Amino acid sequence: MYLAVAARGFRRYASYRAATAAGVFTNTVFGLILVYTYLALWDERPDLGGYDQAQAVTYVWLGQCLFAALALQGGGVEFELMERIRTGEIAVDLYRPADLQLWWLASDLGRAAFQLLGRGVVPFLVGGLFFPTALPSRFDAWAWFAVALALAALVSFGIRYLVALSVFWLLDGTGVNQAMMICGVFFSGMVLPLNAFPGGFGDVARALPWAAQLQVPADVLMGETGVAGACAFQAMWAVVLLAAGRLVQSAATRRVVVQGG
Repeated sequence: MYLAVAARGFRRYASYRAATAAGVFTNTVFGLILVYTYLALWDERPDLGGYDQAQAVTYVWLGQCLFAALALQGGGVEFELMERIRTGEIAVDLYRPADLQLWWLASDLGRAAFQLLGRGVVPFLVGGLFFPTALPSRFDAWAWFAVALALAALVSFGIRYLVALSVFWLLDGTGVNQAMMICGVFFSGMVLPLNAFPGGFGDVARALPWAAQLQVPADVLMGETGVAGACAFQAMWAVVLLAAGRLVQSAATRRVVVQGG
């Protein structure tokens, strides 16, 4: 059943062809802007964050590849879930003979798979064709990257699911959405690699769950971290966030309150 839900999520987003094309164009343009910004920055600081220029360029294009797939700025199934909680349609979901969290996780993984293939691959290929990159040639590096990417998707969903469930109490998700967008972009490393953050602030940023979404997969791909420790870090946050989501879901669904009654 959950495979069918994931497939439905994939097909659903595949139907928005114009939006997908616009997303590919947007990610490519933003990638170009960031690449030239990074090149200028790395000219001044050649070893910033422990990366050389080729690694910095690779980091940029990987970020553009994963931006929509991991919903780093939001925009996954959590928006629909928030609206269903607000209107009370969540009651229909609770009556389904399926686990609420697994249902939405499956749907989000289907969405993520399409966004990766439909929106993320082209900008990544553009970057690889026109700029020097630091992509590995070994199969095992790509295999570990796939594992890190799957764990990143779980962490991403875990964060956004908790944010969505907050609407059971807040009844409106506008403010919490804005906070999620800011934290997602900044602490995932989309603006600047977290390895470049200084001192204790950098240590804290790299210990937060958002680091598991972009910084860790990037370091795994480029061989800048031990894969066992990196994947263990991601798995730890995935378990913590999904377990927290389970607990919050249990508390929230004991008494459903929606606007209007």
